[in-house]
Amino acid sequence: MAGASFLGRDMAIDLGTANTLVWVRGRGIVLNEPSVVAIDNRTNTVLAVGTEAKLMLGKTPGSISAIRPLKDGVISDYEVASEMIRYFIRQVHNKSRFFSKPRVLICVPSLATAVDRRAIKDAARDAGAREVELIEEPMAAAIGANLPVGEPQGSMVCDIGGGTTEIGVISLGGLVSKQSVKIGGDKIDEAIINWVKREYSMFIGERMAERIKIEVGNAYPTAHLAHAEIRGRDLISGLPRTVTVTPEEIRRAIEEPITAIIDAVKATLDQTPPELSADIMDRGIILTGGGALLTGLADRLKSETGMPVVVAESPLDCVVVGSGRCIEDWDKLRRVFVSEAR
Repeated sequence: MAGASFLGRDMAIDLGTANTLVWVRGRGIVLNEPSVVAIDNRTNTVLAVGTEAKLMLGKTPGSISAIRPLKDGVISDYEVASEMIRYFIRQVHNKSRFFSKPRVLICVPSLATAVDRRAIKDAARDAGAREVELIEEPMAAAIGANLPVGEPQGSMVCDIGGGTTEIGVISLGGLVSKQSVKIGGDKIDEAIINWVKREYSMFIGERMAERIKIEVGNAYPTAHLAHAEIRGRDLISGLPRTVTVTPEEIRRAIEEPITAIIDAVKATLDQTPPELSADIMDRGIILTGGGALLTGLADRLKSETGMPVVVAESPLDCVVVGSGRCIEDWDKLRRVFVSEAR
């Protein structure tokens, strides 16, 4: 059958603000790289994409820009996003002599506008896709976390990515209630940068803030975390400087974005029909995405909502795994794709 070669190349893309993951039908996850592109400003050409480009963040000369083409989960720089998607598609198929245009399923924030969705579809088509479908991130995350999305019972997922936090209550293959807030790992990093600037008159970069978040970031009092060293530039002298911070200080630093995420979870629960709320009380709220790994976040959510909270088995991969399962059984699961009418 002539179409079989095409079907073997179907792809699911978790096009994230921080990282892009790609699933290829029959092969699973084949790519996981930062969503960063390095551009030569003199020639307007792409120098590097993904891991190599991320290493350039904050270190480029004036002639080179390291750009994140997605902001808050949607495309902010169309041309650069197209180049990035094209690069990832070619990376996946670089060992194939006969490159065929794949069908592509892309994850989008649940409250993305029609303009946002059209931009993502157009970028993927420009990058070589022959057919593009979209799936909302909470739905993909729920499928990836093995929740029974097609059954008449409520499942709740909270996917905390780099640019957005996506929260959804799912029943019978649809999102019954949902919230999408433009707060995620990047905003937590930004909160740490601003706090260090305010408290210590010191400037630190994104990579240092991310390291501190991973090492000592916490949303609830935790005994086992040690102190951490922060290295940056003194805003007064302009010289390099090192300070030591405690987990309690970092918890205070990130309180604002954490509270916003918790408020969004509460708002979603408030919109949920009582029958489904009872199901969620039994199964719990499932945390996915990189933010799910923040120390103490599950305990904080449990304390604030009174609901059981469980971190998914592989939280970083849930969205791409869920969308990957959709392309493995495209016809059966396409009912969960975003409708053109929306």
